[in-house]
Amino acid sequence: MAAARGCPPAGSGDRALAELLLEFSRTQYRAKDGGGAAAKVERIERRCLELFGRDYRYSVIPNVHGEVCAHYPRHIVLLERDAGAGRDPFESTVQVGKLQDLINRSKMARCRGRFVCPVILYKGKHICRSATLAGWGELYGRTGYNYIFSGGSDDAWADAEDISEEDSALRNADSQLFDKVRGHDIKLLRYLSVRYICDLMVENKKVKFGLNVTSSEKVDKAQRYADFTLLSIPYPGCEFFKDYKDRDYTAEGLIFNWKQDYVDAPLSIPVSLTQSLNIDWSEYQSWDLVQQTQNYLKLLISIINSDDDSGLLVHCISGWDRTPLFISLLRLSLWADGLIHTSLEPSEILYLTVAYDWFLFGHMLVDRLSKGEEIFFFCFNFLKHITSEEFSAVKSQRRKSLPPGFTLEEICMLKQRDRGSTTSLSSDFSLGMESSPGAAGSFTYEAVELMPAGAQAQAAWRKSCASSPQAVLWSRAQQSEDRLPSAGMVEVKSSSSSSSTHSDNFLRIGSSPLEVPRSRLVSASDRESRLEEVRSAFLASYSRTIGLKAVPPSPSGAIGGLLEQFVRGVGLRGSSTI
Repeated sequence: MAAARGCPPAGSGDRALAELLLEFSRTQYRAKDGGGAAAKVERIERRCLELFGRDYRYSVIPNVHGEVCAHYPRHIVLLERDAGAGRDPFESTVQVGKLQDLINRSKMARCRGRFVCPVILYKGKHICRSATLAGWGELYGRTGYNYIFSGGSDDAWADAEDISEEDSALRNADSQLFDKVRGHDIKLLRYLSVRYICDLMVENKKVKFGLNVTSSEKVDKAQRYADFTLLSIPYPGCEFFKDYKDRDYTAEGLIFNWKQDYVDAPLSIPVSLTQSLNIDWSEYQSWDLVQQTQNYLKLLISIINSDDDSGLLVHCISGWDRTPLFISLLRLSLWADGLIHTSLEPSEILYLTVAYDWFLFGHMLVDRLSKGEEIFFFCFNFLKHITSEEFSAVKSQRRKSLPPGFTLEEICMLKQRDRGSTTSLSSDFSLGMESSPGAAGSFTYEAVELMPAGAQAQAAWRKSCASSPQAVLWSRAQQSEDRLPSAGMVEVKSSSSSSSTHSDNFLRIGSSPLEVPRSRLVSASDRESRLEEVRSAFLASYSRTIGLKAVPPSPSGAIGGLLEQFVRGVGLRGSSTI
């Protein structure tokens, strides 16, 4: 399906975000809604498509009237490849036509028809979201089930979904029905190359009025999902975030009660995925909300940053509270590292994730605000807890071996040269530089001069570099039309010749295929500042539009509320609207 390109932005900066937050806090999005709401949604979706199009080529799966899913975007985006010129080594192999066919066949398998949907493209891997598996109650009576499950407010299935005659004939053949619908779900997962499935539910099955209304991969009796790597990482539902609001929006020290009757899903992670994280997972029930969210995010980043080509699925029950929390944190974290959405400014990535990951995928902000369940606010305020390098997906530049007496910074010195400079390989050392695979297509070349071997030559080289105005440290990238054709390890190995003279003990890289790339990846300090910019922009706009509900002041007379602290810090007054 043709990509939607060249859409003009519907707004920009603070005003666009404020308009989005106002719409979000007043109206529950549904794809089939018409009238004035449709015009506003169309403006929001145009803006999202324009922002996606800055960095990616994409196709669109139409869902204008909710025919695919009533609470998914009306234009479901399939990211295909980097939008830059040249070949993208991480181009997706997914074809939108086949994907749409698999979606139509598989959507019955998951709660509310919220099928497995790719939302982030990273290193050619699809990071996906969905609801959990549908149970008997939904498969056999979707309209009635949805009414019960949502308290009578959700009519999504009333006219959006029909069970085919073929499926109706299988209603009395229970196992055959599950084989059929879950078989289609598995085909979709495999087509998207998803291997890892992260289940955030604290239950094995969701029970409503004594009825198992949903299931999950981890308790599928027929073990249909045994070929996938299943992770049970139970995380509190949106109800728990009322406690967060009632504690003056303070997550530190807030610990979920794991002894409640309905909580029966233990944490379960394959050992192979935990060994490198240095986390004591046996202590998960003692973690507060900050530590739990941090550790789960570290796990997800570790999974997507692994060397294999497998994708990731994240889901909770309905997929519109806890799921967007972690999808949004992943998107923002990878963006802060300079790995995805590389051309977007902080205000733009903030708009995109609020609009696409939360609003257009059906988060019920109106309902959540009325109940004080402020998981949406928690997500963006939480960015202050993931600014450090330990949450970065960027692999550190590593060396294979360095000449004695030199640091990596000294080795990686740049000098402006002609592109046609010659290359000679030193027999005295080898150098390996590892770039982040996620940044393919984001590298530039520069001439790199490495120092000579030998103590006297090293000293002379240092003196020369120190006095040369042209010598600069190998650091952040600048704009260039040259791009690295493939990612991974770039090695400069020693020459096999043993007849090198003093004049041969330099490595000069110009237009050679062995050129060491300079990455546009951001430093740890840049990551922190980028995330803080996003958080500050969110808090400022949130304070002007939605605002936080006041809590009674403490007996000590301390200032109550994060919002007031922020308003004082940035000089805002009141909560005026636009």
